[in-house]
Amino acid sequence: MSLSKHVNAESLIRESKDKKHPHHHRSTTTSISTISYGARYGTQSIPKFHLPSKGTSAENAYQLIHDELALDGSPSLNLASFVHTWMPEPANKLMVENMSKNLIDQDEYPMTQLIHTRCVSILADLWHAPSTKQAIGTATTGSSEAIQLGGLAMKRIWQEHRKAAGKSIHEPGPNIVMGANAQVALEKFARYFEVECRLVPVSAESKYRLDPKKAMEYIDENTIGVFVILGSTYTGHYEPVKEMADLLDEYEKQTGHSVPIHVDGASGAFIAPFAQPKLLWDFKIPRVVSINTSGHKFGLAYVGVGWVVWRSKEYLPKDLIFELHYLGSVEYSFSLNFSRPAAPIIAQYFNFLHLGFEGYRAVALDDLKNARLLSRVLEGTGWYTVLSDIHRQKSNSLLTKGMQATIGIDEEHLENYMEGLPVVSFRFSDKFQEQYPEIQQKWIQTLLRAKGWIVPNYELPPNLEKVQILRVVVRENCTEVLIDRLVTDIVEITQNLVDRDSSTHALDMLGNGQHCKTVIGQMEEGSGSRSSGTYAKQC
Repeated sequence: MSLSKHVNAESLIRESKDKKHPHHHRSTTTSISTISYGARYGTQSIPKFHLPSKGTSAENAYQLIHDELALDGSPSLNLASFVHTWMPEPANKLMVENMSKNLIDQDEYPMTQLIHTRCVSILADLWHAPSTKQAIGTATTGSSEAIQLGGLAMKRIWQEHRKAAGKSIHEPGPNIVMGANAQVALEKFARYFEVECRLVPVSAESKYRLDPKKAMEYIDENTIGVFVILGSTYTGHYEPVKEMADLLDEYEKQTGHSVPIHVDGASGAFIAPFAQPKLLWDFKIPRVVSINTSGHKFGLAYVGVGWVVWRSKEYLPKDLIFELHYLGSVEYSFSLNFSRPAAPIIAQYFNFLHLGFEGYRAVALDDLKNARLLSRVLEGTGWYTVLSDIHRQKSNSLLTKGMQATIGIDEEHLENYMEGLPVVSFRFSDKFQEQYPEIQQKWIQTLLRAKGWIVPNYELPPNLEKVQILRVVVRENCTEVLIDRLVTDIVEITQNLVDRDSSTHALDMLGNGQHCKTVIGQMEEGSGSRSSGTYAKQC
């Protein structure tokens, strides 16, 4: 008997489909009306804490979420964040085209993986790794993950050395040293991976950052490494990597204990190479074994990309590298996350090609120039003291004070200025606080927010927590025009606080926070007709 027969594919498909029960007829009506804007969004409450039984159209969902997000602050006026908020349109296009790609799928997206490898090599070269072929690194979701990896590598190497010497890795256990100004991600590493966190107190004398000499008091044979921060989040000061390394060199000569350095270059690793190329902080210093950075900060990419690079493969223990047999290929992974979007890595590579060294340098110099301008103006008011130092001349500058007065401030020679991030940290001056003790500094933050600016007011690290600072991060899109406007608003707000004689004057000002004194064209106040109280309201 023949086994062949005619197969009708359409009939087979129809018969194989799930059958609907006749009593379970589902209504075809939509849950949200599509007649008008008000009918769509004003007649029904939207579920906030449970999944709606019926969905709505993509257009409706977009409009609902779009309108709610309109209440967020403006990224352009967010001066609190280090995170970059703008890229040119071709970069946006590239990210949209590649937003569905998963970086971990190396076999499926070989060119994306090749771009990732190129980025690591570019950073290793930028940070003067002895050999870019021997250097090893990976993209991360940001500096937080990168710091965990750098710390883990140091912990594993410390454990290997202890075991080889026949010593315990548990009693008293590993410790890591960092300044009390460390960003929370550094402390997270210690807590999450069971390493004693030894915080070195900071002071005004240490410029609110790690004091290397004091740090040596916290180091012993169980110290897995020192986190040195290239750009404190509080004041933007660079911590002295070379000085720390020199002291650790001496310590090793005396004790035989080798303590490595991991540089947290979350922000500074994309500023120092371009703005202060003569500064010693990177792999030129042999004791620096690893460096991390955030591509989405001064790397000028959108949020979602960080990097960690080791000076050579010997500093990344093999037990942290996983060999994966996945989707038909052998892949290697040494990140905490598995899946991660490829688009931010592609955006980073776009910047490398688009800007090059000179482009990054131009952006860094412009950021620092605007930050210096803001610093000088704030100090010029007499109301504020600036804690950041990037606008100050070095004491050992070749220019004498007389020459400075004659020549003026040379914006092109950054070696004459103190190194640091384009960050301006400031507070009320001592004289201002004595004269106006009733005025609270946090009011400046609130009143600036009423004008749209997001400028944080917060305490300095432990031992200095009684000192509050306001901080402005000058990013690429914080142009001189915005600095001018910001200065005008700060001066106007402070002057109004001074002119009022009641403790309620801050609340009074909030009521007038939208008052606008801008002159349009050649029009002066009183040139127009008086407001009738209708829609044509004065600003």
